[in-house]
Amino acid sequence: MQPGKGARVRSQEGKGRVSGKLPHNVLFLCTGNTARSILAETYLNAVSKGQFQAYSAGSHPKGQVHPLTVETLQHAGLKTENLKSKSWNDFARADAPRMDFVITVCDSAAGEVCPLWPGQPIAAHWSFSDPAAFEGSEDDKRAFFREIFRQIRMRVDLLRSLPLAKLDRLAVKRELDGIGRS
Repeated sequence: MQPGKGARVRSQEGKGRVSGKLPHNVLFLCTGNTARSILAETYLNAVSKGQFQAYSAGSHPKGQVHPLTVETLQHAGLKTENLKSKSWNDFARADAPRMDFVITVCDSAAGEVCPLWPGQPIAAHWSFSDPAAFEGSEDDKRAFFREIFRQIRMRVDLLRSLPLAKLDRLAVKRELDGIGRS
């Protein structure tokens, strides 16, 4: 969610603390759910050490993960089996996991009206260029995917370093927005 677009994401970011229950559920959203959101989901799950459970989805999922997403994750030594492009509607159902955080990772998804998420997730927007839309040689595309993944890893690592148990929800929201501007 971009600053000033708070009305678009339908969450309840009231006062109080983030749930102390671990893992914290994080939903990364993008339009097609083929690259950025999958990269973020896979990386956070690989490094979270039980602190987070990451998911990803798209407003208009393409139905398949981009091949260079898979290659980028494999190059980083991360597991890629069972990756799939999913709809955000899967996470808006009453029986869906309750999210603590909903983070849009592409500008078009940040501008869309999102479903009402079960629970009271804190919403933020972290803008990344779309590696799937990059034009160039195969080597240039591969390099661009790896650069976007480096940026995603940096922001996810900042999320992991937050002292969530010590911050109230508004402070966490400010921190997540700050990460999105980094």
